[in-house]
This record gives sequence, C-alpha cells and structure tokens, in this order.
Amino acid sequence: MYLVPFSYVKVNVSPKNRKVQMAVSRASVNRRRRRQKRRETMDLERVKNVLSWTFEIVLVIAMAFVLVYFVGEKTSVIGASMEPTLYNKNEVIINKFIYKLTDPKRWDVVVFRPNGNKNTHFTIKRVVGLPGETIKIESGKLYIDGEEITSEFIENGIEDAGIAEDSILLGEDEYFVLGENLTNSEDSRFANVGNVDKQDIEGKVWFRVSPFKEIGFVK
Repeated sequence: MYLVPFSYVKVNVSPKNRKVQMAVSRASVNRRRRRQKRRETMDLERVKNVLSWTFEIVLVIAMAFVLVYFVGEKTSVIGASMEPTLYNKNEVIINKFIYKLTDPKRWDVVVFRPNGNKNTHFTIKRVVGLPGETIKIESGKLYIDGEEITSEFIENGIEDAGIAEDSILLGEDEYFVLGENLTNSEDSRFANVGNVDKQDIEGKVWFRVSPFKEIGFVK
C-alpha cells in the first residue's frame, strides 16, 4: 500500500481581490466597533439616568429633613377636607418661619388652631379671604368685596354657604379659610371655626413627605 503525500494547492489572489477582501474586513470591523460603541453609549446613558434619579431622591429627602429640623414642623392631615390636594394621613412639613416675614396670601394652604385652642389638633385649610375684605357666598358663588372670585379650588360651586350667607367683614388680622372638599369641610363658613386670626396660624403647608410617591411641594 502506498501513501499519497498530501498536496497543498496555492491559490493566487489578485491584488484587486485582495483589496476587496481587506475593504470588506475593515467594514465588518467598523460595524462591530460602531455596535459596541452604541451599546456602551446606551449603557452610559442608563447609568447617568439612574444616578440622576437617585441624586434627586436623596436631595428631596435631605431637603425634607432640613425643613423639619431647621425651618418647620411635621404634622399629619386628618380627614378628607383638603382633597384632592391633601389626603387623610398625608404627612406634611409646616413652614413656621414664613409668616414672620410676610402675611398669608390668598390660596395659601395654612395650618392653624381653631379659636387659638392649643389643645386641638392642627387644622389645614386654604386661605380665601384677607384682612379688611368682605366675604359672601351666594348661589354657590364666592364674592369678595362684591366681586365674584373664581378659582379651580371652588370651580364646582359652594353648596353650603353657612354663616357666609350674610356678608362677613374680616378684621385687621383675620382670614377666611375654606377646605377644598367643600361638601366635607368644617371651615370659616361655620361658627365653631369662623374667621381665623393671624396669631392662631402656625404656618404654611410647604412640603409633603408622605406617602413617598407623592413627595413634593404643596401648591
């Protein structure tokens, strides 16, 4: 038996074909590099987004703690009178410093103790009437100094005028307040709350800290 030696066949590649093969190879490498670069860019963007999101959360939490310990006080919302802005058991920060520098503004959400009773829980309502103004609720509409006042907070009308059915003249430091859930709110329309004296206002509801998914400034 004879073994036939294995023969190598040499294939001559023309310079032109060699250039084509090299070009194809370079194009393939470039495509792989571009795909790799796109993946790296996308990964980097994801990392940046996660870091940005994390930073914002940490910043908000840090601000909340600063507000609690240096500027304000934390309290809980009781009841449904401020829905939909605030819900029962929401926890909020009261800015107790702001009204030492300025007076409450119309539509501010304020915290006060009705009739200055220190033994009662904080009450939270929205300021509607300011000192010196005349308040009247008629046919479901709010009038201040004889002019109708419109706002998203009272756009559904005020069914129960309470004592504001007759004109109420606010004193020098008195404010008229309403809850946003007008069918379920004890506020200045009722004698047991009445007009709120500035000295009984503890501060402005500034920041919601709970529930976590609704953390943010209160408007």
